[in-house]
Amino acid sequence: MAFKFESLQVWQRALDLTVDVNLLTKKFPKDELYVLTSQIKRAADSVVLNIAEGCTGQTNPVFKTFLGYSLRSAIEVVSCLFIGKKRAIIDNVDFQKLYDEYQALTKMITALRNTL
Repeated sequence: MAFKFESLQVWQRALDLTVDVNLLTKKFPKDELYVLTSQIKRAADSVVLNIAEGCTGQTNPVFKTFLGYSLRSAIEVVSCLFIGKKRAIIDNVDFQKLYDEYQALTKMITALRNTL
């Protein structure tokens, strides 16, 4: 692996979840394209990007800061899931699956941050 972040399980899991979020948004109505669809996809991508950016060539305090950004973006995804569920865009099965996955991911991010 060429980059340090590639070996992090938390980064790999966050990357997998961006695919799941992208697939979910394909079910969204067209009128949500520039609203919820865009927001949830950007937030999911931000989780991955902040882990990578903070990990590569940074000090532990800087990496902790970027993990904090990543954690906030993961919480933003969860909030978007709630909005989608409330608007009847996301069904209970899809909601619960991604909610559980992001809950596990936030625990992983927090645990990594606490080790630094």
